[in-house]
Amino acid sequence: MDTLETAVDRVLRGDSAAFQLIVDATSRKLVRLGARIMGNQADAEDVVQEAYVKAYRALTKGGFDRRASTATWLYRIVVNGAIDAKRSRKRRGEASDLQLESGWDGAALAEARVALTELDDWLSALPAEQRAALVLQSMEGLNNTEIAQVMGVSEGAVEQRLVRARATLRQKRESS
Repeated sequence: MDTLETAVDRVLRGDSAAFQLIVDATSRKLVRLGARIMGNQADAEDVVQEAYVKAYRALTKGGFDRRASTATWLYRIVVNGAIDAKRSRKRRGEASDLQLESGWDGAALAEARVALTELDDWLSALPAEQRAALVLQSMEGLNNTEIAQVMGVSEGAVEQRLVRARATLRQKRESS
């Protein structure tokens, strides 16, 4: 059994301090996922922090039934939180600015900055569910079955979201 599942077992047995092991094992990957969906690091960190609160509550109150792996379950919480946050932001009319860390300064990275900003603009044009499915497949390397588990939808719905996302991106590319 891997360390993540061992840490979950410990939390389920009442060792709340073991939750830090779960955070340590997953935070980097979950923040990266959140940033790809949200478009910036700060919002991603907020989404992941809320996801950890939900996960901790679920674990300590018996709300985690292990129908999915712990990693898939955490992905699902983050993806759902990011989708909800994107919808909320859209309703409030807030922009989704790509915020690169200050360590990215320098002429050598100027082209990368432009490319990342353009990619974020294109991804921002997608509905949150399409963006999440595309990020999970293209950037996180999940297959359609795993994406369906994370997003809580059928594989057919995942495929439909991916087809629509690609069509929208293709349209944007052709109009550029």
